[in-house]
Amino acid sequence: MADCSSKLSDSTAAISTVDEYGGATFSTVHPDIIQTHILTRLDGPTLASAACTSSQLHALSCQEKLWTDICHSTWPSTTAPRLRHLISTFPDGPRSFFSESFPPLSDLEPTTTTTASNTWRYHHRPSELISAVDIYYRGKLMFSKVVETETVSGWFRCSPFRIDLLEPKDVVTTPIRYPNGDNACGQLSEEFTLSWIVIDPRGRRAMNLSSHRPVSVQRHWLSGEVHVRFASVLTGERGSSSEYVQWGIVVTCGGSDSGDMQVREVSLLAEDMDGMHLNGGDSLEHLQKDEFLTRAVDTTLTISSS
Repeated sequence: MADCSSKLSDSTAAISTVDEYGGATFSTVHPDIIQTHILTRLDGPTLASAACTSSQLHALSCQEKLWTDICHSTWPSTTAPRLRHLISTFPDGPRSFFSESFPPLSDLEPTTTTTASNTWRYHHRPSELISAVDIYYRGKLMFSKVVETETVSGWFRCSPFRIDLLEPKDVVTTPIRYPNGDNACGQLSEEFTLSWIVIDPRGRRAMNLSSHRPVSVQRHWLSGEVHVRFASVLTGERGSSSEYVQWGIVVTCGGSDSGDMQVREVSLLAEDMDGMHLNGGDSLEHLQKDEFLTRAVDTTLTISSS
């Protein structure tokens, strides 16, 4: 982000120099030059900041293609055909989607409050949830997938809430070498990042439930598999055991015979602070409550080997 801000500052400084010595003004720079040589080099937060500097930049920064490209580069899963169409139907298209999905909820300040427009408020529950998941290791995409989950059946409402990206026997082999040795957990905790965006296609709402970086990394004592956990702790129903709800994401990794890293399990679960799993019906209620997005509690990174 600092690099993008520097590019924007350098470009602005260059334009100001022309204004001082050559009599030109910012408005004389052709909009195509600004869009193709400056704004396309910025990430989402920097582009949003640039839009606040002038009415001209605001108009140029609101172009749908700019935000579509940013969404696709930030979350490759959003290139899926259905998501491309769905994101275009958000109130402000990809710009709305980006503002709701970035940053992850765990990055919000504990005192952050949200308006009704930032919460999932409906007269009817969503009939399905769409998960858009992207996993990176050392800045390289190692896994990306979109999963649709129905939410109307009795099985979903009464069973513990759980979304699995892989079937039980599915394994995704990556070109990344699996780290071995005593420092494997430490390497994974520093180099792993994950985004899990949950989307309600009916209400045109989205939220990122990942902590972005792991909150714990543990190696199983018998199998040798490493469990990388991400989590966001959010407010639920006040005065109850579920006043805080933890949305946990577990990525199970192992090594292939050739030494490549394999992704063997990726799942999302919901628990109250007593460690009890919430069922699908209760989980949807928490997604709909006004209090749900009012506060995110930071979690502490722990690295251990069990």
